Amino acid sequence: MSDRQLHVAIVGATGAVGVEMIRCLERRQFPVGKLSLLASKRSAGKTASFQGKDLVIQELTPDSFAGVDIALFSAGGSISKEFAPHATAAGAWVVDNSSAFRMDPDVPLVVPEINPDDARHAPKRLIANPNCSTAIALMALWPLHQAFGVTRVFASTYQAVSGTGAQAIEELAAQSRQWAAETDGAWDDARVSTPPSVYPHQIAFNVLPQVDSFLETGYTKEEMKLENEGRKIMHHPDFRASVTCVRVPVFRAHSLAISAEFAKPITVAAARAVLASAQGLQVVDEPELQRYPMPLDLAGQDDCAVGRLRQDCALENGLAFWVVGDQLLKGAALNAVQIAELLV
Repeated sequence: MSDRQLHVAIVGATGAVGVEMIRCLERRQFPVGKLSLLASKRSAGKTASFQGKDLVIQELTPDSFAGVDIALFSAGGSISKEFAPHATAAGAWVVDNSSAFRMDPDVPLVVPEINPDDARHAPKRLIANPNCSTAIALMALWPLHQAFGVTRVFASTYQAVSGTGAQAIEELAAQSRQWAAETDGAWDDARVSTPPSVYPHQIAFNVLPQVDSFLETGYTKEEMKLENEGRKIMHHPDFRASVTCVRVPVFRAHSLAISAEFAKPITVAAARAVLASAQGLQVVDEPELQRYPMPLDLAGQDDCAVGRLRQDCALENGLAFWVVGDQLLKGAALNAVQIAELLV
C-alpha cells in the first residue's frame, strides 16, 4: 500500500471500541485522507469528532465500501460475517475485531508485536484481531516464550465490564449509585433491589466466574480463547492453557494472574530482563513499595504492564506473574490500528 492518504472506514463507529478506533487513528497520526463512520440505522445521522471536524455517521450497507482502502470492523460477529465480504470485494483490507474469523485457517490472527508478517500475507485481504484478554496475556507471555519456551499456563482473568459494552458500564454505575442511596452506606448487605439486565447476577460489589457461555467441558468459550488463539498467534500448536475467566466490578482494563511453565529453566531476574526489553510492555514490579500494575493506572494507556514476578512454587521451570492492559486499546482498538499501520 502506498504512502498516499487513505480512505478508512470504521464499522461500529458508535460503540466503545469504535470510539477508541477514531481516537487512535487521530492520536497516532494515521494517514487518513477520508474517514467514513458506519453504524446501524438507528445511529445514522449522529456525529463524531475527528481532527477537529464533526463527521456524520452513515448507515452501514453493502455499498458502503466503494473506494475504501482499510475497513476496521467492531460491530459483532454477525455484522462482520455479513459485511466483511462486501468490503474485501470492493478492494478494501479488513481488520476485524470480532471472533468471526479468528480461527479461520486462511485469516491471520495478529498481534503486531508478535507476528506482523502474518498480516502482510493475508490471502483474503482479511485480518482478525484477537480476544482482548488473549492479546494482553501474550504481551507478557510472548517475550518469555521466545527466551524460555512456554509449554503451558494456568490463568485467571479479572475482566472489566467495559469488555461487555456500554450497557454493562451503565449497569455497574447504576447499581453502585442505587446501593449508596438505598443502604445509606451500610456494608453488610451489598444487594440492590433492581434486577440485573446485562449480567445474570448483580455485578456491583460482586465477582462473576462466568464470561461468555459454557461449553460441555465446563469451560466457557472465553476461557478457551487463550489456548486456541495463543497457538495460532505464536505458531505454537502444543501450547496449553487452563483458564478461569471472571468478570469484576471494574470499569476499564483487564487483569490476569498467570502461572506459566517453560521448557528451559527460568529465574525472576532473567524473566525481568526479557520483559524489560519487550515492545509495548512496562515492568512495574516493586512489591516492597506496593508498586504493581493496576487497572486504575492502565486505563487509557497504550502499553500493558507486568509485575508480581515470582518463581512459581508449584510448577517445574515456572514463573508466576500479573499482567494488566486496557482491553479497549491493546485488547481491541489500538491493536486493530497497529495492524492497519503494518499494511501501510
